[in-house]
Amino acid sequence: MLIRLDPTRPTPLFEQLASAVRAAIIDGRVIGGERLPAARDLAGDLGVNMHTVLRGYRVLRDEGLIELHPGRGAVVAVRIGGHAALAGAIHDLVDEAKLHDLPESALLALISEAYRWSPSSPGVLRTAPTR
Repeated sequence: MLIRLDPTRPTPLFEQLASAVRAAIIDGRVIGGERLPAARDLAGDLGVNMHTVLRGYRVLRDEGLIELHPGRGAVVAVRIGGHAALAGAIHDLVDEAKLHDLPESALLALISEAYRWSPSSPGVLRTAPTR
């Protein structure tokens, strides 16, 4: 799993780390039960403080994507519920919006519009009404 952090971005390093690991889990590059790098080792590889890695890992734990075992490290959750995957996608969307300086109100408006026009069942095509 390749993780790159950019200290020049406005997104805090722990959030960048969480986003990179989240993407790897959701994309299937890291699978349930797989052990993540030890916080100390990963911090050394990335050139950041160990507490930055631990904070990123705690975010992922709170989302239900990983399990933290004191003294034994972090492991990808074997069962990732739909809400955890959705939370990951939302975090990635917010990161992307911030990267493009999209105001929160504009992002929420886009999400609201997409939600309104999204089909209630996957695979069902819904068109916008004609005016």
